[in-house]
Amino acid sequence: MKQDLTAPKHLSDRLVELCTSSQSVSSLLAENPSLPPGEAWVRLFGGWKSSKPAHHDAKKENGGREPGGESEDELMKAAKCGSWGPTQPSELFLKIYHDALCTLEDDPLHGMVSPSLMGSCGVVPLTVISVIPDVARHMSNVIVRAEKEVYLATNYWQNSVASKFLTDAIRELDRRAGQRGTKIVMKIIYDRGSPKQLFEPHYIVPEKEYTGKNVNVPHPSEIPNIDLQVMNFHTPLVGTFHSKYMVVDRKIGILQSNNIQDNDNLEMMIQLEGPIVDSLYDVALLSWHKQLDPPLPSHNTPAAQGGLGTWPNGGVLNGGALDGKATNGSAVTANGHLASHSGSGRVREPGVVDSTEQLESNNQNRADIVTGPSTTRSAIHPLPGQEYSTEPRQPSNQPGLRGELLNGAPEAATEGYVARGTQALPQPRIQDPNPLHGPLPEHNTETPHYDADIAGEVARVQVAVSPTANETRMQAVARLLNHSINKAFEGDRAPECPPGEEMTPYVAHAAHAAQAPVPMALVNRAPHGPPTHRSVATPQNAAWLSALRNAQRSVFIQTPTLNAEPLIPAIRDACERGVDVVCYVCLGYNDAGELLPRQGGHNEMIAHSLYQSLSAAARQHLHYFWYVAKDQKRPLVQSMRKRSCHIKLMIVDEHIGIQGNGNQDTQSWFHSQEINVMLDSAEVCGAWIDGLRRNQNTHVYGALRKDTGVWVDGEGKEAEGVIGVDPGKFSWAKGFVGAIKRVRGLGGF
Repeated sequence: MKQDLTAPKHLSDRLVELCTSSQSVSSLLAENPSLPPGEAWVRLFGGWKSSKPAHHDAKKENGGREPGGESEDELMKAAKCGSWGPTQPSELFLKIYHDALCTLEDDPLHGMVSPSLMGSCGVVPLTVISVIPDVARHMSNVIVRAEKEVYLATNYWQNSVASKFLTDAIRELDRRAGQRGTKIVMKIIYDRGSPKQLFEPHYIVPEKEYTGKNVNVPHPSEIPNIDLQVMNFHTPLVGTFHSKYMVVDRKIGILQSNNIQDNDNLEMMIQLEGPIVDSLYDVALLSWHKQLDPPLPSHNTPAAQGGLGTWPNGGVLNGGALDGKATNGSAVTANGHLASHSGSGRVREPGVVDSTEQLESNNQNRADIVTGPSTTRSAIHPLPGQEYSTEPRQPSNQPGLRGELLNGAPEAATEGYVARGTQALPQPRIQDPNPLHGPLPEHNTETPHYDADIAGEVARVQVAVSPTANETRMQAVARLLNHSINKAFEGDRAPECPPGEEMTPYVAHAAHAAQAPVPMALVNRAPHGPPTHRSVATPQNAAWLSALRNAQRSVFIQTPTLNAEPLIPAIRDACERGVDVVCYVCLGYNDAGELLPRQGGHNEMIAHSLYQSLSAAARQHLHYFWYVAKDQKRPLVQSMRKRSCHIKLMIVDEHIGIQGNGNQDTQSWFHSQEINVMLDSAEVCGAWIDGLRRNQNTHVYGALRKDTGVWVDGEGKEAEGVIGVDPGKFSWAKGFVGAIKRVRGLGGF
């Protein structure tokens, strides 16, 4: 019998009661900040008994259901299990959320968040789809704007250019805190494999270790205004802490795909604000597990009672409505410098503190405030005298882009899908991101340039990816993609892109002062240490399978690897139902590791077998691509370490998005701790689709043949360096090599 999720099909009254209660790990720590979060969880949920029958076999149960199988009563129960704010979730969202909730019947800890905080709402002011330095740039800006606390979680931290962005920001935050006369509490948690974790999965890292050459975090003596703790967490044997997120002042949440290290990956990060940040904060507490010493200062100031940090005047959530209005004006001043806007119209340099003014976080004359008055509005609205067209983008048919394809024209279905994406940043601002043409130097580790708000960041990054006087646009893109590890790499350079196809590393979303917070839910999985495949019934896995089962039109998946055993039949079933499934996968990503026994197989093998298993009609609904970088015309195998992709994203029927840490591979499905957010917004998903189209050439050059499930160029040749669909008799040996690389931080994770 085919393997599927083992969740019950009905939500019990006791689980609904948990989800609708006011109690959470966060609420207990608000009452007693010295309480270890792990102990708080036991107090709340330690007596929970599984609702599964005693004879239940997780490996044999067939939990498959027909699309739309949830009754109206079940969906009503699911709707009660979330605080959705002013916008009610769609039926599709509730079906997916219902199935994710059902996995908690066995153990609420499967969700890695207090059940009362699993369903929430929030906004996404910014998405980053770019290389790691661009993600680190934004993280560094968020860090230096911190008022009270920073909690940073990553799977792997390696001394690198990426980490230097963050350590420089920590030093700058210390300087600003010293000027203000305040103290910052900072927690860093990562998973750097250590024998100590066999005895203590959560161990506090000593100063000598985290300040050493491998990690190189500032010594406490360098940052006297920051109280720093570092933890190394791993659940033996294979329960990797694969999470990658950050929570700042319990106002800003960052959820990303990348680790803190240098590599060639294209990555994805989103910024979250509003009540959903309380959910991410709860995750952070549970991950830390031990007593927080000192406690996080925001333990008694939930995001749901505060403002939306990026929006002007706090954008306060009050009774499900947003108060406050966005300010007009450019992010660039008349002399070309980035502006921080004050209520009185004065312009302040980032980091400047006027000692004569009060230093509360809502003081709009502060240049480093999180709740600052300027956001993306000045990036997405025209300057005085400018007008932006609101006409939707049309698919490009310019010969320069379409006439040089190596493996045939893009499929009409996929081309139409990616063409429907739109984003808030107007085309004139993309083509000319600095209309006043003043100095706007790149923010880097040699000469940091911190911005006062997101609008300034968007302008600065778009300038950096725009051509200089002696550059073509594609040369500028290559300069960005080469960044710190592939200087001067050219490869098979793609032709110039036409207007409407320019790369936009920072995707600014519409101001949510006019657009209400949207329904969101965390669909996570807790770590599972034993090397078995029994830990399948988790909110993450249930959400992915339910999305494929309930989709009516389309499912888009981008992932570095795709081989999870329960996922393959779900994709097949969706295609047989006539749902278009678009898969963007990285050729050769972690091939060696995926060839280990029980790991599912490498990407080429899976793509080939999927196409071979489909009926002739269903093959037309599977659209499989190898990732192709924005400046290239062919996929490059990941072992070359020149152009790879590490994005983890699913978009369902163009309005449900699931983004976060989880790969579509065996490790993420059965073992690692993963944090993902599901949201219900056609606007956000449309902006993601637009950014994905602009920032890679996958849909143009990466399509696999539908008859063989293999990519070939115009001469019928496969990509250089591929293993092929048949890895051979001794593939397990390659797998052990890949496993060693993973432990050393060299493999894909």
